[in-house]
Amino acid sequence: MTISRSSGVLLHPTSLPGPYGIGELGAYARHFIDWLSDGGQRYWQVMPLGPTGYGDSPYQAFSAFAGNPYLIDLATLREDNLLHDTDFSGMPTFAPARVDFGQQYIWRNQMLERAYISYVGGAAPQLTPEFEAFKSEEKSWLDDYALFTALKAEHGGLPWNAWQPAVRDRDPEALDAARTRLAGAMERVRFIQFLFFRQWNAVRAYAHGKGIEIIGDIPIFVAMDSSDAWAGRDQFYFDDQGQPTVVAGVPPDYFSETGQLWGNPLYNWEVMRKDGFAWWIERFKGSLKLFDLIRIDHFRGFAAYWEIPFPAETAMHGRWVPALGHQMFEAVREALGVLPIIAEDLGVITPDVEKLRDDFGFPGMAVLQFAFGGGDFSVNDFLPHNLRENQVVYTGTHDNDTTRGWWANASDQERHNFRVYTSSDPTEEGFAWQLTELAFGSRANLAVVPLQDIFNLGSADRMNLPGTTGDHNWTWRYFAGDLRPDLAARLRALTEMTGRLGR
Repeated sequence: MTISRSSGVLLHPTSLPGPYGIGELGAYARHFIDWLSDGGQRYWQVMPLGPTGYGDSPYQAFSAFAGNPYLIDLATLREDNLLHDTDFSGMPTFAPARVDFGQQYIWRNQMLERAYISYVGGAAPQLTPEFEAFKSEEKSWLDDYALFTALKAEHGGLPWNAWQPAVRDRDPEALDAARTRLAGAMERVRFIQFLFFRQWNAVRAYAHGKGIEIIGDIPIFVAMDSSDAWAGRDQFYFDDQGQPTVVAGVPPDYFSETGQLWGNPLYNWEVMRKDGFAWWIERFKGSLKLFDLIRIDHFRGFAAYWEIPFPAETAMHGRWVPALGHQMFEAVREALGVLPIIAEDLGVITPDVEKLRDDFGFPGMAVLQFAFGGGDFSVNDFLPHNLRENQVVYTGTHDNDTTRGWWANASDQERHNFRVYTSSDPTEEGFAWQLTELAFGSRANLAVVPLQDIFNLGSADRMNLPGTTGDHNWTWRYFAGDLRPDLAARLRALTEMTGRLGR
């Protein structure tokens, strides 16, 4: 796959402004799309859209297929006659610049419950044909997810491997009894998922009408506490009690001296091979319903993955194990055609990873914040002149500091290298835009910049600090007034000057 010369902005929908404590799929999402269009951008890149749990990371979702209910636009539910003014009485006070996920968990779920009760009471009969069609079309994952969610609530929120053994181990009689007992709760889950997908599809259609495509993001692994792990237990390495025997992570690297212990269950690739990689085909099919391009996080895990014995305190004592990524992508390509995939090929990249990426023509990634470290930095693959055309260049990603913050904390060597490379002496105030200019001016076909860098924000506004569970991770939001027309005009001028406008 080759992407035409273009550019885009990275922003997770939770970071959108709005009155209810978190970004939503409504008017503010459309306003952001309008601003992207005014700025000459072709792409809006988001992070995974799944329902989040403990830690609030979009990379640890309860399902690889479901959507995040927190993103459902409540104003749209008013328009649909599912919510009314009285439902908003007693609304808590929301911090405008940060998401309080604990607050959202309580209040927003109450609001969605009210919307469902209204629907059951006949408040929005016009939605019924769409809802029934949605349930039929998404049945392959939706029923398991609805049952998983209902059982999780019945067990007080405990992870599935702490449930009663009969439902933990998916005894058919126990599951049949649970489906009968929890039928109402399951239907509520289905309806809330219907609302999410209905609104997301409307936002995506609006984006397409403005010439904007969506770059989605799927984690290579699923969460330990997910409907995928519970319903497809044989495709992972679990013991008889539902405990993982090995888990995922990465060895020590530039993000963490002890590596990153993610804790995700690892795929049993041989089992997946025997059924023709059916789960992966369904996963990519589901992702293509949401996104135009798909960024695969931790792509190198399809060549070989870092296997850590369970339990472990850090990721240091693991080993590399070969995966069956080549066979899997062959099967998915045969089933779905050419895959519009961006390979996140950062970290420890070996020839087998590069071969897997290049055999399928997937563009890789480069991060300019990583381009200026070390003594002999001239050989750094991420320097603008070393980039490839079939590549996506970023100033930074969701795991990086903001570019302004990076420069403020850069080592003397990194600062020296940058000055030598650019023959400039940037100020902290001007550095983020200068790095953006380098990204857009590079030969990489696609350049993507986090919105924080366009706003020239510092470290306090970074999205995530890897290896931590700090209160500020994943919580950043901008204010509606931050999307200024002069910023769009400046971005458009740069986009046109560097040949990325394309329309």
